[in-house]
Amino acid sequence: MSTTVTLRLDDAVKDKLEKLAESTHRSRSFLAAEAIKAYVDSNEWQIAEIHQAIQEAETGDFASDAEVKAVLGKWNAQ
Repeated sequence: MSTTVTLRLDDAVKDKLEKLAESTHRSRSFLAAEAIKAYVDSNEWQIAEIHQAIQEAETGDFASDAEVKAVLGKWNAQ
């Protein structure tokens, strides 16, 4: 199922979208929907991770000094 959404674009973005649609043989609508989906998915993930981190911080769930040193040691190993 899909729905129609109307949005405003700057002329420069609209022109780029039209050129991209022509060169990829896709519709502007398809490309815009794909871009919005990617944006929403990325931000949804980031917000969920932030909320989880806040909950962990509120419960005092932090890495110990030894855990941090162990991870840093992996990066410094050559």
